[in-house]
Amino acid sequence: MKIVVVGGGSTYTPELVDGFARLRDTLAVDELVLIDPDAERLGLVAGVSARILAKQGHPGRLVTGTDLDEHLDGAAAVLLQLRVGGQAARHTDETVPLMCGCVGQETTGAGGLAKALRTVPVVLDIADRIRKRAPEAWIVDFTNPVGIVTRALLDAGHKAVGLCNVAKGFQHLFGEYFDVDPEQVQLDHVGLNHLTWERGVRINGVDVLPQIFAEHSEALAARVQIPVEVMRRHGVIPSYYLRFFYAHDAVVAEQLAQQSRAEQVAELERELLAMYADPGLDVKPPLLAKRGGAYYSEAAIALVAGLLGEGEGGGDGGTVQVANVRNGDTLPFLSADAVIEVPCRVDATGVHPLPAAPVAPLQAGLIAHVAAYEELALQAAIHGGAGRVEDALIAHPLIGQTEPAQKLAAELIAVNRRYLPWAAS
Repeated sequence: MKIVVVGGGSTYTPELVDGFARLRDTLAVDELVLIDPDAERLGLVAGVSARILAKQGHPGRLVTGTDLDEHLDGAAAVLLQLRVGGQAARHTDETVPLMCGCVGQETTGAGGLAKALRTVPVVLDIADRIRKRAPEAWIVDFTNPVGIVTRALLDAGHKAVGLCNVAKGFQHLFGEYFDVDPEQVQLDHVGLNHLTWERGVRINGVDVLPQIFAEHSEALAARVQIPVEVMRRHGVIPSYYLRFFYAHDAVVAEQLAQQSRAEQVAELERELLAMYADPGLDVKPPLLAKRGGAYYSEAAIALVAGLLGEGEGGGDGGTVQVANVRNGDTLPFLSADAVIEVPCRVDATGVHPLPAAPVAPLQAGLIAHVAAYEELALQAAIHGGAGRVEDALIAHPLIGQTEPAQKLAAELIAVNRRYLPWAAS
């Protein structure tokens, strides 16, 4: 089996490669191809990746390249983990919104829109090339903003599914709480990418969410940075990203007073790449955990294995994985074309959302609001135009006013002009 990773020069990649090595009984990969336009960086990442595979006795072949078209033939799946503009563009995503008193974050609010504007056209071009050279391949998108990018791919008719590591992280956390394997933890996970809540946590058929609140609420509140009383009153566990909505002004104050996450990550990446250059390094370094993306490899491998009928969960039964998919009639208050993040049955026929219990108004209202923004954001990313950018910003609940939307639209277009062909003139 051949797997292609676009953005293979990412410092995340050793996490992914370590997963391929450890979980080869789940997904048997004969050829792993890392593609990246930065040949020097790719060489460093590929070096440590090859050593990780060798140390763990993985028999697969590791291939690298800068030209995607040369390496697509025969691919069973293509994983997208690219970042258009690198950490420099991320820095503007995180700092420009602050000038209007809005949260600066690379996947949420104005920063997430800027990232979508840069990313969607590039991903669609890549997907068209995949369709020509490997028409049966699944496209698994880990590139943010995952919900918007996945909808762009699906709207264009591609075999695609979106992936996030938030649910997998919660499975590991709750597995630690109850000393069980993470795969025994079943989540009632609902929402949009980076806008999700855990409404139930089942182990051996028993909902342990009340026990989590009783025994681990303080630690959990510190992890997601949401007050304990809020979680208890609502009866759900929000993802960390809900803090940008529930504590918007406090987050803005913090961001104004500290180094941007992009600057922090850029420093981490310099350290990681120096480590990867060490010919003696043959494991993923502990520092990689600070980069983000924990358990990404497990989520990706489980998803691909389910789609390709591999491993213990292969065959007609499939597996249950949290993924980003078409809504259909799962959440009736959204359009059928919306992309949601929920538990799905994954098998060789595709990714099918499981039936979901009705969503409480507090969560449903925010989901619907952000889903409307995402639809406008996608139109702006595909068709361009300052008016479309401004409309998407007005629609976002973290902005929602015409004056800041006008200012942000002009500034985001200006700083991203080199990535926006429609704005070049």
